Amino acid sequence: MKARIVNGKITNFYQRTDTDGNVINASDGGVIFADGQYHWYGLRLRPRPFAPKGEGGQVTDTGVVMYASSDLVSWKYEGVILASSQEENNPLRAPMRFERPKIIYNQATKKYVLWCHYVKYPGDHGFGPGTAEAGVAVCDRVNGQYRFLGTCRPIDESGFVRDCTLFQDDDGNAYFVYDRQVSREFKPVLEPFERCLHIVKLSDDYLSCTKEYARIDAADGREAPCLVKNGGWYYMVTSGLTGWAYNQARYCRAKSIMGPWEDMGDPCTGDDEKTTFRTQGTYIFDTRAGESVMMLERHNTENFERCTYVWLPIRYGNNGTLKLVFEEEVTLEY
Repeated sequence: MKARIVNGKITNFYQRTDTDGNVINASDGGVIFADGQYHWYGLRLRPRPFAPKGEGGQVTDTGVVMYASSDLVSWKYEGVILASSQEENNPLRAPMRFERPKIIYNQATKKYVLWCHYVKYPGDHGFGPGTAEAGVAVCDRVNGQYRFLGTCRPIDESGFVRDCTLFQDDDGNAYFVYDRQVSREFKPVLEPFERCLHIVKLSDDYLSCTKEYARIDAADGREAPCLVKNGGWYYMVTSGLTGWAYNQARYCRAKSIMGPWEDMGDPCTGDDEKTTFRTQGTYIFDTRAGESVMMLERHNTENFERCTYVWLPIRYGNNGTLKLVFEEEVTLEY
């Protein structure tokens, strides 16, 4: 069966709405198939009242929300699945961030596990405790109320957490992938910071990080990692470090999840502006028909509540390559 996805023009913000007619607000999330439906989740954003153009980033007063669909087109709002708090002493006090939340299912424990980049009140990135952490939550149901378990810094305390994602392999092993930043305080020879994507294997229950990890040298100075596996290759699509400004995507590939990874250049075809079609990658999911879909977001820094979403099918080549081609409307097999 086919789904017609409208992305809109490259030059505008095409608003997708749910079945109640409300604009979908699910920033930097992902899609998981469970209980016979696709579930699209992400952070419900609001703009900072003192920074209407996005200076300082986006935050939430609500938390992570979820929508459900059987056809990838009609999305019903399912509610808040991981809520922020109005309590002053609560670690989830709003405004804050569950940035780039990602959900995978653990077949052994029968639990849904969510990882994110956690930033405490008032939601400002930093280097102190609670401003650069990985956060984890768990739930018995995909669309239930997730229980926040706490935070950590994978690998070591000197590695600050920025953009992140989750990847679940065919063998059931799962990995937390994140932009690891190390300050001059810990690495005096660096000028001024080191930032590189790292991949860390999770424990069998997916609730903690193990000591097994790798530095992705091909993704030095990159963020917004999106992973997919196809034809025996692992692919990782990434973004440059330009804040809210659009930049040129790159991708790398490997035969083993822990590398070595090979830089493959820009995956976008026809992107004359070299801006990833004025978007940034969010997540890659496979439909039930086996088609890989790249989720991208067009950040609306005038009003973060009105960010929009571009979904593009990934085109794989026979020689271990992939490409993205922008289309105002795409047809996906679901």
